[in-house]
Amino acid sequence: MGESENSYAIQMQGVTKRFPGVVANQAVDLSVERGHVHALLGENGAGKSTLMNVLAGLYQQDEGQICIFGEPVNIQSPKDAIELGIGMVHQHFMLVESLTVAENVILGLYPTGLVINERKVKQELRDLADSYHLNVDLDAYIWQLSVGEQQRVEILKLLYRGAKILILDEPTAVLTPQESDQLIDILHKMASEGKTIIFITHKLHEVMDFSDRVSVLRDGEMIDTRVTSQTTKNELAKLMVGREVLFNFQERAHERGDVVLKVENLKALSDKGLPALKGVSLEVRAGEIVAVAGVAGNGQRELAEAITGLRRVQDGRIWIRGVDITKKNPWQVIKAGLSFIPGDRIGRGLVPNLPISDNLVMKVYRKPPISNGPFIDYQRVEGFSERLVDAFNIITPSVKTNARLLSGGNQQKVVLAREIDASSGALVAVNPSRGLDIGATEAVRKTLLEQRDQGAAILLISGELEEVMQLADRIFVIYEGEFMGELDREEAAVEEIGLMMAGEKRERRTDEISQSSGGQ
Repeated sequence: MGESENSYAIQMQGVTKRFPGVVANQAVDLSVERGHVHALLGENGAGKSTLMNVLAGLYQQDEGQICIFGEPVNIQSPKDAIELGIGMVHQHFMLVESLTVAENVILGLYPTGLVINERKVKQELRDLADSYHLNVDLDAYIWQLSVGEQQRVEILKLLYRGAKILILDEPTAVLTPQESDQLIDILHKMASEGKTIIFITHKLHEVMDFSDRVSVLRDGEMIDTRVTSQTTKNELAKLMVGREVLFNFQERAHERGDVVLKVENLKALSDKGLPALKGVSLEVRAGEIVAVAGVAGNGQRELAEAITGLRRVQDGRIWIRGVDITKKNPWQVIKAGLSFIPGDRIGRGLVPNLPISDNLVMKVYRKPPISNGPFIDYQRVEGFSERLVDAFNIITPSVKTNARLLSGGNQQKVVLAREIDASSGALVAVNPSRGLDIGATEAVRKTLLEQRDQGAAILLISGELEEVMQLADRIFVIYEGEFMGELDREEAAVEEIGLMMAGEKRERRTDEISQSSGGQ
């Protein structure tokens, strides 16, 4: 066995994985060097997670061979994978919330009935956590931890099981910028000690920040592998989608008009009956995009639902163009002129088993010329739908095609087309480009900017900081149901937004700086 072979932790050769009607991976070759951080980049549906699930033992390949540290292996289960030193941190963590950190780490490791030396185990875990800066309280229950801390528990769990190869699926999806920076440090520390890291992502800035090498998948096939320091975001984007992609949207002069949406001292409960919104206030004017940024689970969903009539308001007021819509039902909110792009396009934005045309006319079918009294004119429905498909460049064989058969990007365009057409210049958009590939993301964001430039008032609720910085004119940061502060985009710094996302109020920081300056 040659030294060059020994330098590779992973060699996947000709790996093909099929599902009924779909080839998820087609003859994929992937080589990952020991002690490297390797990014697996591609659009949604490119086959990244499938390929790594094969490596982690959740799926078995139909064709191809896998070598780990130069030896051919047959991985039939996650148990086989961990015995080979391969562990995977999934996007949705596999932790038991009612158990402590220590209990989660050792869960399933020891035979039933065996007496465990708890003190010894905790000391081993403490040493391991200290070694990799995985700061976490071993006695805390999982439900008491932040998302970033839970991710550290997952990493600690794999390290304690002896993982030499760690796979992380979309590792920063729910982290603040500061937590993302901490994760980078942890991964590089592990790599410097000989661990091999693969992380799955569709975010180009993560690739540039995190990785030593990057492999690009497109439509289930391996396109290329590059040394990260020798490539650019633009080159990688072109490899991902097969064409040039626009990153910096041209700033166009626009004027802000009157207040269209006003929220004052809004309070609402979560699904568990706990305070989710604790008195938030904001205004959105015609011709501007106001963003609410924050880590998922801090009241964003409740804010969108309260404004659009989908969640009961406990206290506070909401106005659209001066009309009070507080506690109105969704149909009354729609009639007031507010449109809504929900975060869940399949669950709430579309009826996937209905044709595109039916989805597009959902807000206008009661009105002429689509309806004539109790009767719907289906010829006009078709004409109306074809006009919107044309205007929003929705790629579909026909307006009669069921919505579920479209790509994620085209499904989102259907939602955008319907909501924008029905809007009277007021729009609430929740994570409008979540789960979309880079080309579809570009199209969605350009559409929102075009609407703003035409005078629409848009409330953007997003967990994607890059999206917020690209689109917003003003930014509010939400944490545990309260606004930590407001920033104009020109003065917004990622570091400051990150601190606010972690619960630090902007006013308090300003006061502290003033006091510090006064004391000198």
